[in-house]
Amino acid sequence: MKPTDLGTLFDDLVDRGVSTVVELSRPLDIAPDHGTTYDVGELAALVRGAAGWLHAAGVRPGDRVAVVKENHWDYVLLACAAARVGAVPALLSDHLTPETLQLLLKRLDPALLVTTHAVLDHARDNETDLMGFARRTLTLDGPHPGALDLDRLRGHEPPRPVSRDPDDPLVVNHTSGTTGTPKLVMHSTRTLIHGLAATEAARLPVVSSKPTDTVCSALAYCHGRAIPWTASVLWLAPRKVVVIADADGAEPVLRAHPPTTLEALPSIFVRWQPLAERADNPFRDVRLYVSTFDAMHPPTVRAFLGATARRPLWVQVWGQTETGPLTFRFLTRRSVAERDARHPSTRNLGRPVPGRMRLRVVDPRTFRPVPAGQPGLVLARTKVRCLGYVGEQERWDAKVVGGWWNTGDVGVRTRTGAYLLLDREVDVIPGQSCVELEDVIEDRLPSVVECVILGTPGELPVPVLVTDGGALDRRGWAHALRDLPALADPIVLTWDEIPRTGTGKVRRMELRTLIRRGHDTFGSGRWT
Repeated sequence: MKPTDLGTLFDDLVDRGVSTVVELSRPLDIAPDHGTTYDVGELAALVRGAAGWLHAAGVRPGDRVAVVKENHWDYVLLACAAARVGAVPALLSDHLTPETLQLLLKRLDPALLVTTHAVLDHARDNETDLMGFARRTLTLDGPHPGALDLDRLRGHEPPRPVSRDPDDPLVVNHTSGTTGTPKLVMHSTRTLIHGLAATEAARLPVVSSKPTDTVCSALAYCHGRAIPWTASVLWLAPRKVVVIADADGAEPVLRAHPPTTLEALPSIFVRWQPLAERADNPFRDVRLYVSTFDAMHPPTVRAFLGATARRPLWVQVWGQTETGPLTFRFLTRRSVAERDARHPSTRNLGRPVPGRMRLRVVDPRTFRPVPAGQPGLVLARTKVRCLGYVGEQERWDAKVVGGWWNTGDVGVRTRTGAYLLLDREVDVIPGQSCVELEDVIEDRLPSVVECVILGTPGELPVPVLVTDGGALDRRGWAHALRDLPALADPIVLTWDEIPRTGTGKVRRMELRTLIRRGHDTFGSGRWT
């Protein structure tokens, strides 16, 4: 038996007798007075209660419910509650600009906007009225002029769970938006629950949660990974689940509940790297690391694999919101230990998910397959591809080529069947790989927390280097460039000066504006 329904997920877990304890890094925004420890029965009751107040707020089957708030796991609980009453939750990051939120809400036309004072006030300060793009607005943190007050809706009895066709819209998540306005990706029960979540809920050696595990997650819970992660991990019933809402300040909860498996955003792994390098780090019991969302660079992987007293495994997953996982690769201490390698890199993405994913590399002009070893656009064929883009269906249609999905990534298929990531098509530099250059520079310069290479026609590629203090050892920089292609003088910034998405990815177009390099790129950006 596998997860079958998002709306009744937690009730189904109760019926299965799952006794997992959930520990939170801070109280949920929808239950600020409860504390930070839950059992599955309490979570099921919380979802039913939220379904009751959504229904009392006027939400009905087929409606869209937009959620914009601070990052926390209650994004997922609200999605379950909305699905329970037959609505379609649309989960939006509060890291999006007010202008972007306004555009996405206009495309969604939600019956209800669930949000907070901070989101509404920030939008107002930027001359944007988000409430004008939803029929009703509900604030989670007290009364707000023109909005429904949550305290007046609590206690309403929820209606019976509403069933829906497995191919009907279930959830809307947005893409990261590194190259522009995020797309609103719509999934169904068949793709998100029967496909992605159920696949992960199968008990597999090493990579699946065990009954003795303490499973820790530090994700952006509004994004497409959060719901399949929640459903599959709890279905496997580990001893404990630890949910980190905020990367900064997470050390106490990590020490109180040392994880045995850890999945985090790449940006969070980077921020926690100094902690992992300490002798008293809280990762001593980790047997399994999982990374998705973005490329991981060798120094960070090496630091976490070296932090544990176990024999750990790192699972690097490449995927997209539209498709779920595309490839996976196992990394070990040995595979990332070659410090003296000429160009250490983790851009080998491994192989497609067996039996569920097919990939091909094609010429970007003709879309004809290219031989192994030759770069091209990577296309994917999968049964769990999303239904479309809300408000931009023509954009979605343009990315489907004869049943194949255009990922917008440029890569190479090796003769062994593995795939090497070169770059996003919009970020590509002819004859080079920004991802590889970033790997090498970060590996050679430990003081560089993050490196971003930006290419512009007619100019040398510009390296933007992130350091803790905004300073750079110029002698070390010159030595790091010894066998690399010519680069422009580096621009050195701090972490907080870099424009980022809700998942910590760099907003490259905004970064170009920040450093005054314009928006001209070698890539077309046609398939972003």
